[in-house]
Amino acid sequence: MRPVNDNNLRRFLLCSTRYRFYSGSVCLLMNSAINNSLPNERPKRSFRKRLIFRLLFFPLIAVGGLFFLSMTSPKPENLGVYDGRLADCPDTPNCVSTQTSDNSQLMPAIPWPGTGPEFADRIKSLITADFSNAILITEKPGYLHFEFTSLVFRFVDDVEFLFDDDQAVVQFRSASRVGHSDLGANRRRMKKITEGLIR
Repeated sequence: MRPVNDNNLRRFLLCSTRYRFYSGSVCLLMNSAINNSLPNERPKRSFRKRLIFRLLFFPLIAVGGLFFLSMTSPKPENLGVYDGRLADCPDTPNCVSTQTSDNSQLMPAIPWPGTGPEFADRIKSLITADFSNAILITEKPGYLHFEFTSLVFRFVDDVEFLFDDDQAVVQFRSASRVGHSDLGANRRRMKKITEGLIR
């Protein structure tokens, strides 16, 4: 049975007032006939459907925003060697370096046995074998720059190696281009590379 709404009530009262000789049951029948001739009202979405829509819609918007952020992040301008040093890490925790002034971001340099070109080849071979998401961007005497791209959101981390002739070590810096925390991704990567080179 169709629920009584305001329009149904108004039609029933109008029928009863104008046609007093009609009984109330006759007016109800007339009202029902009018209702059946009208198009059905669009049913309201249930609470469950609205909840499912929101649970799906907002995460999709967030994921799309992350993809847009990763695709539009510019290449940092401070990459490279300046006065014999790599750039310092930013204030955010998504960076590690052997030359940073922040102890929470500091890591030990890699001992450098043998000659520079041979050790550079070892670094390139190890990264190529163990990291399918890495691309060598810049190679100069005593300097290497790789880009590591995350598999899901396509975030880019810049990894630099500097061959320090005076100390016979390889300095490095690994930093994310966007975001605040990397959940330790840069530190784990550089620890794996260091262990692979010194074993």
